[in-house]
Amino acid sequence: MLPELSHEEIMRYSRHLLIPEVGLEGQRKLKNSSALIVGTGGLGSPVSLYLAAAGVGRIGLVDYDVVDKSNLQRQVIHGTSSIGQLKVESAKAKLLDLNPDIQIDVYNEPYTSENAMPIAKDYDIILDGTDNFPTRYLTNDVAVFLGKPNVYASIFRFDGQVSVFYAKEGPCYRCLFPEPPPPGLVPSCAEGGVLGILPGTIGTLQATEALKVLLGIGDPLIGRLLLYNALDMSFDFVQLKKNPKCRVCGPNADIKELVDYEEFCGVPGHDHGDEGSAGAGLDITAPELAERVKTNHLKLLDVREPHELEISALPNAVNIPLGQLASRLSELNSADDMVVFCKGGTRSARALELLASAGFKKVKNLKGGINAWAKEVDQSLPLY
Repeated sequence: MLPELSHEEIMRYSRHLLIPEVGLEGQRKLKNSSALIVGTGGLGSPVSLYLAAAGVGRIGLVDYDVVDKSNLQRQVIHGTSSIGQLKVESAKAKLLDLNPDIQIDVYNEPYTSENAMPIAKDYDIILDGTDNFPTRYLTNDVAVFLGKPNVYASIFRFDGQVSVFYAKEGPCYRCLFPEPPPPGLVPSCAEGGVLGILPGTIGTLQATEALKVLLGIGDPLIGRLLLYNALDMSFDFVQLKKNPKCRVCGPNADIKELVDYEEFCGVPGHDHGDEGSAGAGLDITAPELAERVKTNHLKLLDVREPHELEISALPNAVNIPLGQLASRLSELNSADDMVVFCKGGTRSARALELLASAGFKKVKNLKGGINAWAKEVDQSLPLY
């Protein structure tokens, strides 16, 4: 039996009640429904705000990060006063201020193969607000195994994608992407940037799809992938089909339980406290580099994009963007002592692998990148 609405709730949702496709019964459905949102960042912000405002009765938030100043350009559920707070707690406070009549559950922990099924099992729908491939595949597989719809989205610079992966009625994420891309091929928003309003547009579309599924109205994006480009304000659609050979939702699926998704994707899904590192013996810290440049002749190789040099730069560094490095190796001398750096150490770690495979033996990665240099050596440089 659906719960009744109080007089206060009828007033709050009155504009919904006037829509024939929603009405009183639909609003009672929303009050009785639940949604799990994985991630409370750029996508999770608009998704959670609009689902809470719409009256979804129970919302779960999964995240383990804290609010950082660099989040505020796009993660509109948080504010300056929230910097340093747990994202789930910051988001919970905002959502309950928006709608105190709903229940907010918070899970301040990484979403992993160990906890994902227990967390997700009691929610009606899952919304993927993640920014990495291991968690995307995990979220998909959890949804398939539990028989729940997964409202997917991804964003990068000016482009976004949205779909509803629901194995009972159409394809799942693995039908479209059976295998993850090679590690390092697809840059993250932290490396490539994102227009601040883009996650608002895409996250609002996610929330729209979730409400349609929960209400049983309209034509959800099951079997369709929406492609959005903010620069030319275009919306395109790609028809998707269920893959009969899908290893998770196909008739002969051989993946029956959650796996190690970081191993499957070849990249970390969570911060393990060693960000910007190329691995043991391959790194040099910013203070160590500062000492070495006083006495040693080092070649500094900056693999960032040219426009990033306008933000911060190190003197005498040679700039060869990572995407051009393979074709410009002849400009470098393998006999040089070299330190490679980027913004945070991720791109330079990949550059180090490329250089090592080309026979460069005397190369180190600046752990934490030029941002670490700005924090630990030269505070006159900005962080970004």
